[in-house]
Amino acid sequence: MQAEKSKTVDKAGRAEAKRAAALLRRAAWPDIGHLKWATFWLIIAAALEVIGPILGKALIDDHLVPRHADWTRMALLLGGVLITGWLSTWLRYLQLVRLSGLAMRSVQRLREWVYGHVLRLPMAFFDRAITGQLVSRVTNDTEAVKKLYIQVLFAILDSTIVLLGTTVAMAWLDWRLMIIVLALLPAVIVIVWLYQRLSAPAVTRARALRSDINGQMAESIGGMSVLQASNAAGRFGERFAHTNDGHYKARIAEIRVNAFLLRPALDLLNVVLLAVVIFTFGQREIGAVEVGILYAFISYIARVVEPLIQITMQFSGLQQAVVASARVEALLAEAGADEHAAGRAAGTRMAASKDAPAVRVKNLTFAYVPGQDVLHDISLDIPQGAFYGIVGHTGSGKSTLLSLLLRYYSVERDKGRIEICGEPIAGIDNERFRNEVGLVPQDPFILAASARENIDMGRGLPFERIEAAARAAHAHDFIAALENGYDTSLGEGGSRLSSGQKQLIAIARALAGEPRILLLDEATSRIDSATEQIVQQALEEVRGRVTIIAIAHRLSTIRDADRIVVLNHGRITESGPHEELMAIEGGLYQRLYLLQQLAV
Repeated sequence: MQAEKSKTVDKAGRAEAKRAAALLRRAAWPDIGHLKWATFWLIIAAALEVIGPILGKALIDDHLVPRHADWTRMALLLGGVLITGWLSTWLRYLQLVRLSGLAMRSVQRLREWVYGHVLRLPMAFFDRAITGQLVSRVTNDTEAVKKLYIQVLFAILDSTIVLLGTTVAMAWLDWRLMIIVLALLPAVIVIVWLYQRLSAPAVTRARALRSDINGQMAESIGGMSVLQASNAAGRFGERFAHTNDGHYKARIAEIRVNAFLLRPALDLLNVVLLAVVIFTFGQREIGAVEVGILYAFISYIARVVEPLIQITMQFSGLQQAVVASARVEALLAEAGADEHAAGRAAGTRMAASKDAPAVRVKNLTFAYVPGQDVLHDISLDIPQGAFYGIVGHTGSGKSTLLSLLLRYYSVERDKGRIEICGEPIAGIDNERFRNEVGLVPQDPFILAASARENIDMGRGLPFERIEAAARAAHAHDFIAALENGYDTSLGEGGSRLSSGQKQLIAIARALAGEPRILLLDEATSRIDSATEQIVQQALEEVRGRVTIIAIAHRLSTIRDADRIVVLNHGRITESGPHEELMAIEGGLYQRLYLLQQLAV
């Protein structure tokens, strides 16, 4: 049983490594030419390094041992040793710079891919995602990948080329001694295998706990006021300390494996190998020529052992980079909103009709968890240009219906359908859908940027359109009164604005996109009565040109709606204008309205 479990883990690890390698190749592919040139020049550098001991051997065997003083040739040989060594080092430096550039560009692409992909993920993904862990994917994990490109790739590539070149040179000088030196390789392979087996769990756990640390930090900072008001700072500090201690222990376990199996073990093998080579020479009759070969082999042993040490020393970084890139690859494997829409849209595209309702919901049933329906057989037609209000108590399904209208979640084929102007909602491409459907959320999102940028949201809209949207939202006057008008920075989270002004900015942002349908998610629940009247006036002015669907907790906001839909436990229980619903004695809407009037 344990053996089968181990095989399963090994298989999963290999599959993970393959996917990570494919991602790294894709990120580096545009710079593959730089990698080829770097490999070429590293081969030249290795050849120059190999030539040095051969020239040194000629100097010893031909001149120093036989005391044959040909100063010109000796100077040339000595100069050759120095020049080949210098050129080899210089070429390596240039290729390290080249590969560093490749690394930085590859990581830049990878970060842009990850960030862009996160922006396209469906809202359902963020229901289970932790912000700090997502930040860790974009920053820490891609930084580990950069280390792979710069350190691991260069060290392994350079060391492998030097090792091959040195092996060829040793075989040319004395193939029997070359075999003795290469006996080191099986021992190195065993060390690397043991290192991978022992360090992988610690590396994986350390990176996972680092994400948890980031997640807890982001969560705590975002809810600092609640933590302090609840006197929870000590408890959250203990939780963070526990996670941090787990990360510390995982890193210590990794360091112990590194300290035992990497440099010390290979240094010991180096000493053993030198002893074996010297002992082998001691058993032979050493002539003049043998001294030069001994010098060359001692030089080459260093050039064999050091690359092996460098290769094995990089396995720590390689292990971390594989884990990090696998985590990045797993995030990129999450289906984006466009892919969800494309999958649902197959074979369902229809031509939009001018006579069709702006929104049609037909026999809609929805559940977040299978078997636990939140909406039950909802059917609703909203004419183009109409103003509809949707009300109900907490948990009635209002927000769920809005999320489905915004396409944050998908509707199963046999659970009903939603249409926009006669076209299935899943069949509309994402860009057109977001252009035609605007949203004013309950909690307006304000960038730490100017009023102009907050309304534009990177769409590149002309200023005239931005100003027109602000006027339509009745936000122009207070924006113009700011010290720099539309170019005034609103501060982080709109700290320079009141709650009502933030909401008006959010309405202006939605109207600037000139949507056909405007959705309001309890947009007046956190503003005062005076601002609510401004919002109502703004909605009244766009009424008829834009279809308005308002989820409302404050019923005065939707009192003048063409029709009010009342939800109760995921079902439509009442529907009609305000006066008609108020005439239903004991009706749910009547009770809700009267309760709010008593609370005023």
